[in-house]
Amino acid sequence: MKKVEAIIKPFKLDEVKEALNEIGVQGITVSEVKGFGRQKGHTELYRGAEYVVDFIPKIKLEIIVSDAIVSRVVEAIEQSAKTGRIGDGKIFVTSVEAVIRIRTGETGEDAL
Repeated sequence: MKKVEAIIKPFKLDEVKEALNEIGVQGITVSEVKGFGRQKGHTELYRGAEYVVDFIPKIKLEIIVSDAIVSRVVEAIEQSAKTGRIGDGKIFVTSVEAVIRIRTGETGEDAL
């Protein structure tokens, strides 16, 4: 099993969710996060005062999937989240050792 974490632009969430739904992803965790990469934030003007916005709002998706579909999940996220501009985000894939469904006690891929 693999954990796919993706940091994407907030307005791309619906497109990514639909793309994942089409390939059969059943569970997803979504968090609102802030951060910066090469973008390094930007300067804004508010009531005549200029200030720097260091941390940019992003969406973090966490999805646990079987090894069989991990490449399709990554491809779906990459294609649906891409704008071609700086700040599109990143996708991380890591191994998951165990999954346990608390309600039933199921383990492994049965718990997904």
